[in-house]
Amino acid sequence: MSENIIKIFTDGACKGNPGIGGWGALIIENSLETEIFGGSLNTTNNQMELKATIKALEFFSEPKEIELYTDSKYVKDGITDWINKWKINGWVNASKKPVKNASLWKELDKLVSVHKVEWFWVKGHSNHRENDIADELANRGIRDLL
Repeated sequence: MSENIIKIFTDGACKGNPGIGGWGALIIENSLETEIFGGSLNTTNNQMELKATIKALEFFSEPKEIELYTDSKYVKDGITDWINKWKINGWVNASKKPVKNASLWKELDKLVSVHKVEWFWVKGHSNHRENDIADELANRGIRDLL
């Protein structure tokens, strides 16, 4: 593991839900800030929130110690709580229905097994500098598709 903790701030955005979506991540390593973003033409906000975390974790080819900040309770609660029950129950949720976005959750779960990730929720649109940057990156991902 790295002796320096990497901080990642992620966000997803969607124009229409489903609709055109974007994801963004601000990665801070040793005070160096890296911005990544992208988008999809037919997606949902939750899919973009998940994609932002996946792309941010994929950024590193070696295991890292990471603090990941998201304004999505769906992502934070899903990866820290719900996912264990989903795996035990064969990717069926508490309502006995298939877990939505299961392929993305499985991708995220695999990446989390590589890195040491501590998850944090931050309130979106609350003048939080790094979260605001991630939001802008997600919206840039949408703009690049238009």
